Amino acid sequence: MSSQNRPEAAQAYWQENLRLMLILLAIWFFISFGCGILFVEQLNAIRFFGFPLGFWFAQQGSIFGFLGLIAFYVWKMNQLDRKHDFHED
Repeated sequence: MSSQNRPEAAQAYWQENLRLMLILLAIWFFISFGCGILFVEQLNAIRFFGFPLGFWFAQQGSIFGFLGLIAFYVWKMNQLDRKHDFHED
């Protein structure tokens, strides 16, 4: 019997998926709101390529962080799909 036909497998799959999404959303919030707004004064004391680090995070670092989170999510979801036998061949 395939995992796709078992409700318990689908439930476990979605629980792990939601857990992963909540963790990534927390990281996303920290990068965008924390580094770009809340901790900008502390980060501005550090220079990165000639720019204050807080400014860099608000302008470009957040984008790189988001792209990294997307790539990580794709990688982890492929692992999760294979673990619960929901992957496409």
